[in-house]
Amino acid sequence: MHFTLDIHCHTVNSTHAYSTITENAAHAASIGLTHIGIADHGPGMPGGAHLYHFANLWVLPDVIGGVRVFKGAEANIMNPDGKLDLSDGILAKMDFVIASMHRVVIKPTDRDTHTQTLINAMDNPHVHILGHPIDISFDIDMTAVVAAAARTGTIIEINEKTLDPGSYRHLDDELTLDLLKLCQQFKVQVLASSDAHFATLVGDFPRAKALIEQSGIDEVLVINTCEKRLMDVVAKKRRR
Repeated sequence: MHFTLDIHCHTVNSTHAYSTITENAAHAASIGLTHIGIADHGPGMPGGAHLYHFANLWVLPDVIGGVRVFKGAEANIMNPDGKLDLSDGILAKMDFVIASMHRVVIKPTDRDTHTQTLINAMDNPHVHILGHPIDISFDIDMTAVVAAAARTGTIIEINEKTLDPGSYRHLDDELTLDLLKLCQQFKVQVLASSDAHFATLVGDFPRAKALIEQSGIDEVLVINTCEKRLMDVVAKKRRR
């Protein structure tokens, strides 16, 4: 599979990331990516981007250094109701929205609660992608989560940072393969992401790509090979 897109990329506006949008775009162009995304953390994350960052993204050009730049957010899931840390008015203006649980924002509890929290977040029509659902801190019922993704038209992320054995979220790769097989079964689209916090990591997701290819999932379910699939998902959820 030929991957041309990486939209889960952070900038200096997520204060624990270290590169600018221009630096991210320049690296993307140098490795042949045609599309990247800005997905800075919402303000519920300690050190996350200020609300004004998201409200003012529209001053940026759509193309930077020859690379199409989608303007989005990694919104934090704040509670078991699936509430996010950005308002619906802000979320509605995004090119895409990733919703994720982070243990510094929402306290891990139990499998049923974690599962229902993710399902509640996916029911939000402004949430297009479920960020890194495989996380050692948050045990989930993967079948229930993927079934909900199918029902709500939400993309499941395969997150490179989570697959790194040194990551605080890391679990056995077999769980990611199981997740991918469920996505194939339920015809849920998936997205490989670098979760880059520095420019040279943009587009760097060898583990995620290898597991996607190993799983045998249909290429038509892989967002990274065709940016139109991402826009189709966004448009469809907005019509719900």
